[in-house]
Amino acid sequence: MLAPQRQAAILERVRRSGGVKVADLVAEFGVSDMTIRRDLEALAHRGLLAKVHGGATALPPGSTDEPGFAAKSARQRAEKSAIAARAADLVAPGLAIALSAGTTTAALARRLAGVPELTVVTNSIPVADVFFRAGRPDQTVVLTGGVRTPSDALVGPVAVATIRSLHLDLVFLGVHGMSERAGYTTPNLMEAETNRALVAAGERLVVLADHTKWGTVGISSIAALDAAHVLVTDSGLPAAARDTLAGQVGELVVVQA
Repeated sequence: MLAPQRQAAILERVRRSGGVKVADLVAEFGVSDMTIRRDLEALAHRGLLAKVHGGATALPPGSTDEPGFAAKSARQRAEKSAIAARAADLVAPGLAIALSAGTTTAALARRLAGVPELTVVTNSIPVADVFFRAGRPDQTVVLTGGVRTPSDALVGPVAVATIRSLHLDLVFLGVHGMSERAGYTTPNLMEAETNRALVAAGERLVVLADHTKWGTVGISSIAALDAAHVLVTDSGLPAAARDTLAGQVGELVVVQA
């Protein structure tokens, strides 16, 4: 493998998983430690990744960066699973709920696939697929339609028109980022509009956000922090952030992961 090919493969792994170790790359590509370090140095010099001790990490996301669903699924798996398990406790049979697009809401969908008599509204292709594969005849699933984003969300005027005609008991919202200044945000302008419609359609809003979302700001705001009746996050959230959120949201739930 030529150096440019190897560097492209390394960059793809960093973008997919968020980081790589030199030792793992040495074993994978069958080259020397020094060769891998030169590859990482070259990629860092071009501004494509950040070198750290023993490896490299992805650069902090910009306000319009939108990773694909597969890339996001590889990140914070334990935290997302714990958040989904706690959020599932809020759902009773017979409710009408919405699940926005996102990997944490997809984890929640897997927890809810066996709950009887649910009506589920979603603009997420992976979420809809979970319920489709469960095949429960007593569940009703409404897939909004719309334009597909890199994160497998369906957005735009078709999705918004569908959502605005509905009235839901609970809305579960996954977010790209959250901050005291910007509230809950997304890097996709059309997804923000679609998510705002979901928030408006629900009696109660439950935000699902692992600790890495704190301090990340997408280009478009969905809602202020205090719009959430419940925020479920994980124990990696810094103490200062917990204090800020506890003073804003209706109920802050912190799970161990």
